Amino acid sequence: MEQKGVQLDRETFSCSICLDLLKDPVAIPCGHSYCMSCIKGFWDGEDERKIYGCPQCRQTFTPRPVLVKNTMLAALVEQLKKTGLHAAPADHCCAGPEDVACDVCTGRKLKALKSCLVCLVSYCEKHLQPHFESTKFKKHKLVDPSEKLQENICSRHDEVMKIFCRTDQQSICSICSVDEHKGHDTVSAAAERTERQRELEVSRQNIQQRIQDREKDVKLLQQEVEAVSRSADKAVEDSEKIFTELISLIQKISSDVKQQIRSQQETEVSRVKELQEKLEQEITELKRKDAELKQLSHTEDHNQFLLNYPSLSQLSASTDSSSINIRPLRHFEDVTAAVSELRDQLQDILREKRTNISLTVTVVDVLLSEPEPKTRAEFLRYSREITLDPNTAYTLLLLSDGNRKAERTSQRQLYSSHPDRFTAWSQVLSKESLTGRCYWEVERSGGGVGVAVSYEDISRAGGSNECVFGYNNKSWMLYCYLDSYKFWFNSISTRVSGPVSSRVGVYLDHRAGILSFYSVSETMTLLHRVQTTFTQPLYAGLYLYNVGATAQLCKLK
Repeated sequence: MEQKGVQLDRETFSCSICLDLLKDPVAIPCGHSYCMSCIKGFWDGEDERKIYGCPQCRQTFTPRPVLVKNTMLAALVEQLKKTGLHAAPADHCCAGPEDVACDVCTGRKLKALKSCLVCLVSYCEKHLQPHFESTKFKKHKLVDPSEKLQENICSRHDEVMKIFCRTDQQSICSICSVDEHKGHDTVSAAAERTERQRELEVSRQNIQQRIQDREKDVKLLQQEVEAVSRSADKAVEDSEKIFTELISLIQKISSDVKQQIRSQQETEVSRVKELQEKLEQEITELKRKDAELKQLSHTEDHNQFLLNYPSLSQLSASTDSSSINIRPLRHFEDVTAAVSELRDQLQDILREKRTNISLTVTVVDVLLSEPEPKTRAEFLRYSREITLDPNTAYTLLLLSDGNRKAERTSQRQLYSSHPDRFTAWSQVLSKESLTGRCYWEVERSGGGVGVAVSYEDISRAGGSNECVFGYNNKSWMLYCYLDSYKFWFNSISTRVSGPVSSRVGVYLDHRAGILSFYSVSETMTLLHRVQTTFTQPLYAGLYLYNVGATAQLCKLK
């Protein structure tokens, strides 16, 4: 039998608890085999739980299985002991630099096959034979070759350390146990190993469970990568299609404008040329008439002059040229101005929407959401520069400070008519849309100030609840009195307790569906928190009820 084959056989017939050849082998219900004394000792420690497990596969049994010696397995183990280990080819037996050498060999040393924890000697195949053949070595413990056998010797007493001191958590020899470790909690090293082996198996179970959990996480992340890639590819494809349609639309408008200009050019040129031809004909006729009159003026015969004068002096009707109104240097310049205005408006819209698109792209979250901020410094990481949109402001709201401050007045402002304007409620929305994680603060003075967020499609015209922040399912509002708060959503109010402050902080995690309002002073105190699902980008909103009340979006950077 070859060396490698014998090694596999020995491992097959070894107890996984004591790591030695099986002694009085028994097979438990799951099929694994152990020394009878080893598995009994292992199960004795589980008597309190009344659940008995296999140290290898962790399968549990209730009640405690009855152990019976496996005579066939015992016979095979005895046969293995008698057979011993046969010599392997010489070129595989010599110890190399990385091998543990036999301590008994003289001259050229062979590779050690086992180390004995009792002899504290490593043996090659030949010198290991007595451990299998002599009963004197029956209780010796063989392990895989090790260069650290001397670590099992007590440095003070030169004795093998077979005892473990639980008090000092170290291996000791028998002399140590009655000397400096006297009175300590001591057990045999084998018993401590059994206990630690049990803990080790539990740790391995935990590690294996964590490995499974992490493998699931890795799989989920891989699926997320694929989903993000698919979504990004589709977004690029759809965006290119939309922009192509937009370009085609602009090209069509350009072509229509060009066609209209050319058509009008043709009409105007034709009308002008027609008038021009009439004038040229009239000039020709007048020149002929002038020549005839000139000739008549030189006639010396008085009677002939008087006879021809009446017919020659009559002029044909003149072409009316008083309606010709030439506008110097202005023909189609108004068209150019209109197109330029369209270009400027498109540039403004595209610039604003491009910013919104960029913000939407940058807040795409691949990994799990970050924890909600706790300190103001953490909140400020997500601060956003927000301004108010004059096109949405109620006419009794005066905007100032770069459209960051709103004041309720009694005098109407001269705002132009706009479909986005609130016509009956003293409200205003931000110009910027809010997605991802955002934080902003509102400094208020006076009571009757509402700090809100809203979808863009909230109704604007009229005095119905559909237009009021917090009175519909499109907006959420914290209403600030002088000494208290209320939260409004879908016409339902919730009384809010907390310290009253002139400054309110708002935190939005759009993707996680979190909206939180804070009282901000020297510390931040959570006033109200909403957990929902946002289906559209949000806009910051302000509501001012009392004349003289103000609310300002604070500069945080």
